[in-house]
Amino acid sequence: MAMHHSERFVAIVNDAKSRVREISPPELKKKIEKGECFALIDVREASEFEAGRLPGAQHLCKGTIERDIEKAVPDTGTEIVLYCGGGFRSALAADNLQKMGYTRVRSLAEGWRGWTEANFPIEK
Repeated sequence: MAMHHSERFVAIVNDAKSRVREISPPELKKKIEKGECFALIDVREASEFEAGRLPGAQHLCKGTIERDIEKAVPDTGTEIVLYCGGGFRSALAADNLQKMGYTRVRSLAEGWRGWTEANFPIEK
């Protein structure tokens, strides 16, 4: 089901996306299958994470990621892929991590929805 977001929310997401690199679900799946080393972070709410997540993801919700990222990923040069439900919250979080000095941050385009619509594997 499509979400209907306010114009102002969409405007700030689009602004963030102008500075954030995205990765598609198929590209991310290939990275996981190759065993590439990167931090995969789910920025959804705890209840969303508990219901299902991408394989190997760790949880740092959008509300606390800026506070907790330095403990979870101390090296600002580490590759990080963030995802949320549809790619909006993760774009906002990625933009903030870049402002904090993280240089290799990407947001999963279409988020959890795009991943599951492609029938890619999940963990519960």
